[in-house]
Amino acid sequence: MPSLYERDLKSLSRLSHLRFFPQAVIGGKGAYLTSDDGRRLLDFSASWGAASLGHSHPAVRDAVLRALSDQAGASHLSSANLPAVELAEKLLSIVPRRAAGRVWLGHSGSDANETVARVVVAATGRPRILAFKGAYHGGTTGSMAVSGHPVQQGVPKAQGLTLIPYPNPYRDGGDYTSADTALAELESLLAGPVPPNEVAALLLEPIQSDGGMVVPPENYFRRVEAICRQHGILIVSDEVKVGLGRSGRLHAFDHLGIEPDIVVFGKGLGGGLPVSAAVGPEAIMNHSPAFSFQTVHGNPVCAAAALAVLETIEREGLADRASEIGRHLMQELERLKQKHALIGDVRGRGLAIGVELVTDRASKSPARQETALAAYRAFELGLVLYYVGMSSNVLEFTPPLTLTKEEASAGVALLDQALTDVASGKIDRTALADFAGW
Repeated sequence: MPSLYERDLKSLSRLSHLRFFPQAVIGGKGAYLTSDDGRRLLDFSASWGAASLGHSHPAVRDAVLRALSDQAGASHLSSANLPAVELAEKLLSIVPRRAAGRVWLGHSGSDANETVARVVVAATGRPRILAFKGAYHGGTTGSMAVSGHPVQQGVPKAQGLTLIPYPNPYRDGGDYTSADTALAELESLLAGPVPPNEVAALLLEPIQSDGGMVVPPENYFRRVEAICRQHGILIVSDEVKVGLGRSGRLHAFDHLGIEPDIVVFGKGLGGGLPVSAAVGPEAIMNHSPAFSFQTVHGNPVCAAAALAVLETIEREGLADRASEIGRHLMQELERLKQKHALIGDVRGRGLAIGVELVTDRASKSPARQETALAAYRAFELGLVLYYVGMSSNVLEFTPPLTLTKEEASAGVALLDQALTDVASGKIDRTALADFAGW
């Protein structure tokens, strides 16, 4: 009888596969997934951060059951529904004053970012957008068009897009040098080929997640914000992966000391269900009716789940918890760095952490294959985590916000063994043949 993974390969399109190892699950609770072979897998990805409260969280389950027991339609396209309105009201109450205008609801960070990229140009009449090299804003045509990640090479970009450097302290000479160099390039562009009065918005990630979990230098974005305000350029904060408590604060942009005009939410907003939101000024978000919609946008079941997620984060103090457990996890990972020469850098905020692997700490040459092997071996040992980065050499940690200190330590112990096995050459490299990864 074929395994669940084999059945998947024979029935589901690979167009949407991003696979690192033969993971196949039949259930999950909290920070653990249940594999089809009965193993319990400690989940340090939480489905790329989407299962923000862990798997099968009672608050999400109960909200979904209530919404389904007396379902208020399936959409807010042509009818107001209570869960969608309540979610929008809650989102308006938690964003900065500048962004507290109207809420657009969608299915994913991709469709939300695409909508924002379209509407800022249409509403302002300015044809240009600034985004960062290494940025990943989604997988739809419009969101890929304003992204700068190398995995999307060959994808047509928006005609008015200009990509600017995201300062990387580890690779660009430290905090001050990386910030000054990136800022100088931005100022040079605005003084020359990119007239600032033609720029509608700057799209930023408070932590550049898929670009390698890069934490920007302190004060860099304050300086960027000052430039944007000078020229009337809107600031869009993509909080899809690193927002809503994950960074140790409710919003990841809170660490930057800035106030964005538009905030985009996704992934963890639904606690595992498909829902996203873009929150911004009324003049932008009410630009035109029927500007960006799909039939089940504002789905009341997904909206109810999202509202439960927000209320749970607030009620259980999960942002503070992410800060506390994240500090412990970082300390444990720094301890591993002293033991394993493969680890070049450990960085992050809260429970958004990256561990960059290198073949040599002096040259910082990316350990691409070793990273893939480490993720594969960790899975064999019972730990789920994936890798990201411009060179696919950064192990990414986005576990549930409900992760315990004991679970964090258990996961690090499994990673310790995986790195030991990789360094000693115990892992068969041909195991990666069927897994393209990131």
